[in-house]
Amino acid sequence: MTHSIPSVPPPFEIGLYSFAELTAEPGSTYNPAQRIHDLLEEIELADQVGLDVFGLGEHHRVEYVSSAPEVILAAAAARTRRIRLSSAVTVLSSDDPVRVFQRFASLDLVSNGRAEIMAGRGSFIESFPLFGYDLNDYDELFSEKLDLLLRLREDRPISWRGSHRPPLDKQSVYPRPVQNPLPVWVAVGGTPESVVRAAGRGLPMALAIIGGMPERFAPYVNLYRQVLAENRPHDAALPVSINSHGFIADSRQQAIDESYPAVARVMNKIGRERGWPPMQREQYEASAQLRGANFVGSPDDVIEKILFQHSIFNHQRFLLQLSVGTLPHAKVMRAIELFGTKVAPVVRQEIARRVATPVPQ
Repeated sequence: MTHSIPSVPPPFEIGLYSFAELTAEPGSTYNPAQRIHDLLEEIELADQVGLDVFGLGEHHRVEYVSSAPEVILAAAAARTRRIRLSSAVTVLSSDDPVRVFQRFASLDLVSNGRAEIMAGRGSFIESFPLFGYDLNDYDELFSEKLDLLLRLREDRPISWRGSHRPPLDKQSVYPRPVQNPLPVWVAVGGTPESVVRAAGRGLPMALAIIGGMPERFAPYVNLYRQVLAENRPHDAALPVSINSHGFIADSRQQAIDESYPAVARVMNKIGRERGWPPMQREQYEASAQLRGANFVGSPDDVIEKILFQHSIFNHQRFLLQLSVGTLPHAKVMRAIELFGTKVAPVVRQEIARRVATPVPQ
């Protein structure tokens, strides 16, 4: 097959992702059915205001309602017209690639070609004992299952044999999706091995930056493009996504005030499990600065930060998690409105200008 790099780069994509959090203020609860109802309204609004992607994470903990993202995304597909619908992430290590492919192929049919898989190893480990997998096989499980998932995209009977799933012998997998191939991204948390795995398989990379200065992640993006250039030059134009936490309000102070309590509840709970020190408000405010990891602020603040990071990574997609911890639905809807109507148009226009008139090296 002959590959060619398109002469006109694709437009910069801007979107959202969610873990469908159920966390609430101490002493209160959040009804799971209401949370899904609110989430579907949020995805519908994201489509209406022109955002490009909505990703939904897979988690198997009491704090989250999305253990089966494809089901919720299929409901969203019926309420939207153009927004792409992705996992964020599919915990491939503890799943069956055949069933993953079938579920997302079905989502692709329901959405008429808008489904994506963002495959990753996950930030929690509950799915491993839940589905009978050994954490000692953590890395081997992901690598083997990713290779099988990529084979399943080929529209022909396949024969395959591995260590963690029964073999396939000239078997076909149905249904087939609208898109050929069904898009698969690899989510990377910041290890060189994960970066090389994505590049070596010719897959777009989604890099999570949820702490620290963005500049320290530049070597991972450079490594990704170096491996592509050296080993897969026909894939040299594969996109990179930067995925980060944040919240948007009409002013910077309002965004910090409204989001901090919910973020602190979640991060401190995780911190107690993992031995992190408690989050302080000063840390949160510092992370909202230009060179911090979180995109918390007014539309102008978020525009400036996306463009600042684009000058570092030259990435093609940006996804924002609104937010870590459950915020009032009305405030999330306002944040989505600001993101789609105030932030996205300015960012797309400026990045299109940069691509059209690159700075000489």
